[in-house]
Amino acid sequence: MSRDYGSLHDPNAEYTMRDLSSESMGLSNDRGPRDVEITDVQTTMVDGNFPWTLVRVYTDAGVTGTGEAYWGAGVPELVERMKPFVVGENPLDIDRLFEHLVQKMSGEGSIGGVTVTAISGIEVALHDLAGKLLDVPAYQLLGGKYRDEMRVYCDCHTADEADPEACADEAERVVEELGYDALKFDLDVPSGHEKDRANRHLRNPEIEHKARIVEAVTERVGDRADVAFDCHWTFSGGSAKRLARELEEFDVWWLEDPVPPENHDVQREVTQSTVTPIAVGENVYRKHGQRRLLEEQACDIVAPDLPKVGGMRETRKIADVADTYYVPVAMHNVASPVATMAAAHVGTAIPNALAVEYHSYQLGWWADLVEETVIEDGYIEVPEKPGLGVTLDMDTVAEHMVEGESLFDEA
Repeated sequence: MSRDYGSLHDPNAEYTMRDLSSESMGLSNDRGPRDVEITDVQTTMVDGNFPWTLVRVYTDAGVTGTGEAYWGAGVPELVERMKPFVVGENPLDIDRLFEHLVQKMSGEGSIGGVTVTAISGIEVALHDLAGKLLDVPAYQLLGGKYRDEMRVYCDCHTADEADPEACADEAERVVEELGYDALKFDLDVPSGHEKDRANRHLRNPEIEHKARIVEAVTERVGDRADVAFDCHWTFSGGSAKRLARELEEFDVWWLEDPVPPENHDVQREVTQSTVTPIAVGENVYRKHGQRRLLEEQACDIVAPDLPKVGGMRETRKIADVADTYYVPVAMHNVASPVATMAAAHVGTAIPNALAVEYHSYQLGWWADLVEETVIEDGYIEVPEKPGLGVTLDMDTVAEHMVEGESLFDEA
């Protein structure tokens, strides 16, 4: 598989030059994409390693877009609540519809939380739909390509995540057998030395234990893979500083979310106290929430979660702000193949993309949810098909639906 990020797409390839006539889009000769109207929005929840909320937007042209919202209680109900605000609208007006939904849902908390997540699912589906109507891949709606493939980092787990050698063994296995050259492990694991985890304080033996995990994993994979480590907002500011300094001697790709996300001042102090790269952002919503992290240089890497933070264009906007401060983007992602591919489209359209997370390598049927291959040898080849370039396998969706859910209507 090619790793040439600077190469341009072959101009003779099948999907590069497109016939943008009404007939090519499945529309009658007297209709164009500006005449299309949204007729329905539906959701189905799939019971993956997280409850994935799949969203479909239907039109009177018979063209349907598929998206995904981050998991969260009440997301399907919120999508249903928003349906009247988009039915009858033209699906190409993605930015306007996004702002329309934010305004209409302002009384229900559209600056953060599950309301933004629900809007994200519709927004991703609109990109898939608009790409199909215009006969272009979704990345083209975001400005075009910087790279043909998107790097994927594999979030790794073991039966005993507190055992440094077990983590090192799994790291080596994922690199050698699964072909990934980017990994992540958890550091908010019990060390056996805790006295009171509620106070967020790390005692020296706890820090030493976490350093042993980092040392074992990074030394085992060497220069074959980059390795990040996740703390899940667990530690106090002082403990996070001490931990980050302890890890400075190791080849750490980044240390993720060492302190709770609410206090930007503490986050800035932790980041600026160490040369260990600090990544944050998955629990901060929309570009407004990410602004202080970037303006105050409170992170070295920003990690928005696309189907949670506001969708594809909002993630692109966050990346633009990050690029102003020369900060790279590593997208957090615990999604199905649908939002994972949406993240890859955004990643290929921004200059400062590092990687997209993959959190389901131990779930045997993840790849079966769509008809196309998504991840191969640790990379996503960004498709040239219209829209997101993935097609739901409805048999797999039906097999793994959350109990009580209904399958989508046929397009």
